[in-house]
Amino acid sequence: MARRLPNFSSCFALVLTAFVAVSVADMPVALAQEILSEGRSVKARTKIIETFHIGHDDTNFGALTFLGGLELLASDRKIGGLSGLLSLDDGNAFLAVTDNGHWVSGAIKQTTDGKPVDISEIRFTPLLGTDGKTLQARWGHDTEALTLSESGLYVSAETKNAIYHYPWPLITGKERMIGEVNLPDEIRALPRNTGLESLAAAPDDSALTGKLIAIAESSQSDAHDLSGYIVGPNGVERFSIKRSNRFDATDAAFLPDGDLILMERRFNLRDLIGLRLRRIDGAAIKPGAVLEGKVILEADFKYQIDNMEALAVHQNSKGETILTLLSDNNRSILQRTVFLRFRLEE
Repeated sequence: MARRLPNFSSCFALVLTAFVAVSVADMPVALAQEILSEGRSVKARTKIIETFHIGHDDTNFGALTFLGGLELLASDRKIGGLSGLLSLDDGNAFLAVTDNGHWVSGAIKQTTDGKPVDISEIRFTPLLGTDGKTLQARWGHDTEALTLSESGLYVSAETKNAIYHYPWPLITGKERMIGEVNLPDEIRALPRNTGLESLAAAPDDSALTGKLIAIAESSQSDAHDLSGYIVGPNGVERFSIKRSNRFDATDAAFLPDGDLILMERRFNLRDLIGLRLRRIDGAAIKPGAVLEGKVILEADFKYQIDNMEALAVHQNSKGETILTLLSDNNRSILQRTVFLRFRLEE
């Protein structure tokens, strides 16, 4: 769920038997200019973010090396609210989803090491339901995350606590939803403002091949674990992730080796704003498991972060693993759309 910051800073059963998930890096992907061809073009400019730690030149942050960042300023507010992200074409392109039911695509100019230099060719178009109506018209547009598998795109919607299935690639952007994943009542009954926030398709050759991982945003308190779900061809199984230090889950993505990166965000009057990334052993994600993982990055208001909501992983032409982090500005002049790149040092 997008959090607004103050001034100080019907159902279609999914046939999953042929659903074999693969990593985005292993898939043939369309270039930015081949996606959303019938979308509306938007003018935008970017501002370079040279350092992650404000006022410091350090680039090494534990297992991560900061490559660079951008602040995106678009001429249309519909480009705000970016909540889910895919890195495409070795990081030269992206597809995002907004929390008000829009696809957004663009091209990324980058250096040979993956440092983002500019974002251009931005287009957007509304997500359509199976009937061709927009998700806004269907009141199912609180879309928070997306992931790519061999069988298509999957998008989570928090308010409905649904997972939508779309074809891939989105050549025109006018492609209709294929259907909804059949989910149990337990997921449908999650609180509307703390429901399915994170979604990730497991890479090929992992123990979770052919399955999606969905994670709820929050819980009643730090004493209550985050609810996680393994969505596969034989139904849905549950696991848990330890919640701590008032962080909420906002996105997740698998690494090529099968481990899961969980992005978390914190905002409250006590802590102000925060970001955390945890690496969770993919082999440990099993029904009934209670997981904690290892913190590989934590940042607060002294770093170049905002309302961090989207995470994508890709491998570049050198075989390096690149993490891209994106913030949701809630379409507010008080917040920023921040695009950050890190290299994972294995």
